Amino acid sequence: MDFDKTMYFEVEKEENAKCQEILKEVYDALVEKGYNPINQIVGYILSGDPTYITSYNNARNKIRTIERDELLEKMVKNYIGLEEK
Repeated sequence: MDFDKTMYFEVEKEENAKCQEILKEVYDALVEKGYNPINQIVGYILSGDPTYITSYNNARNKIRTIERDELLEKMVKNYIGLEEK
């Protein structure tokens, strides 16, 4: 293995759209149950503990279909204005 080369990591556009849709559904479920959705989602991303996400409307299972690194990528792109449309 050549350790001098940089590995590329890329997420496809379709996956980004699905990620955004799932994240919005999870956000809405957390709001409906009275949680602070941003705090709960951040807690999940940082810890990997799915119990930060409500099971209401299958939100916990939905968010677990997305890799946490995908969520982080989407959020970073959005934060710096590079989100893909």
